[in-house]
Amino acid sequence: MAEASAEDLKQTPLYERHVVAGGRIVPFGGYALPVQYPTGIMAEHKWTREQAGLFDVSHMGPSFLMLNNPSGEAEADHKAIAAIIEPLICGDIANLKPGQIRYSLLLNQDGGAIDDLMVARSPITPGGLYIVVNAGTKDNDFALIEAAAGDKATLIRADGDYALLALQGPEAVNVMASEIPEATDLGFMNYGAFSWGKDKVFVARSGYTGEDGFEILVNRHEAVALWDALLADTRVKPIGLGARDSLRLEAGLPLYGHDLDSTVSPIEADLGFAVSKRRREAGDFPGAARILAEREGKLSRKRVGLLVEGAPAREGAEILDASGTAIGVVTSGGFAPSLGKAIALGFVPPDHTAIGTKLQVSVRGRAQPAEVVPTPFVPHRYFRKSA
Repeated sequence: MAEASAEDLKQTPLYERHVVAGGRIVPFGGYALPVQYPTGIMAEHKWTREQAGLFDVSHMGPSFLMLNNPSGEAEADHKAIAAIIEPLICGDIANLKPGQIRYSLLLNQDGGAIDDLMVARSPITPGGLYIVVNAGTKDNDFALIEAAAGDKATLIRADGDYALLALQGPEAVNVMASEIPEATDLGFMNYGAFSWGKDKVFVARSGYTGEDGFEILVNRHEAVALWDALLADTRVKPIGLGARDSLRLEAGLPLYGHDLDSTVSPIEADLGFAVSKRRREAGDFPGAARILAEREGKLSRKRVGLLVEGAPAREGAEILDASGTAIGVVTSGGFAPSLGKAIALGFVPPDHTAIGTKLQVSVRGRAQPAEVVPTPFVPHRYFRKSA
């Protein structure tokens, strides 16, 4: 699909900040966003792994799903709102604790991924969920959720009235201690509401870089002030889309529209953990028959990580077996700055997924050696609180 022309692109509340900072602006998901700043993608990537990177991810789809007629009984209201979203996804939302976030997938009736998303139970509003979907699919996602909600609940889109910032890296927690100290008590995949400036901010301890970090939903009128306050810390630099992609690739995290699409199931995508145990046992999610059969081994392809010798194999490159026969395709690929090597994600038949399997990739018509390796390529450094 052709990208929108410049005049059709939306701007986030931080657009002018990116321009002033020398960001190279590109079209992405219908928005004008910085792909990199003057120091370049490699420097931004390494800075995030060593210090703290600040990302503008306001193009994403944050929203709140609120029960229309809450009873006032917290657990009953939560079960009621969970019952609205669960028929669309494969995650157990009913058993979330207040403030807990769950990664899940919106599925079609064939078990293919319509999108991947985060669903969180509100820590302050009984019968409330905080839901974040991907930029390119958000209109369709929101329509599906609204249809499921009917007159029982209301979906409040936050992608116009708020900005979404991601602060990622080993120094992120120390930076947050200066700005929103209460948020540093959060564990990985939990969120809370805190005071900052003249309004509330919603802070999740999560991200898509493999590093410890936070995603901050802030009123658009406070967004520039928060962005500036975070960047005033010498441990923080602004990071563009280019490094965001190389960081998530090193972390072995799928990107919707590339490693995930409407034909790919959670099992094929190596996201079986996202199909919650209670939902598996009930078989009450879209595409359950296919997905449960695939869990038992009845699948034709699976996502793997590849270490590639030589030039990076980009999306669309053929994956070959040892004899040179095409057996699959690369869905994400590039150079891993943290490793100094080329890496890729792609799909191959199940009998070629064992760690250590020797394969090849076709780069500009030339076969290059590749090997199936564990993912993540770079260890995750999430902060998990002890029970």
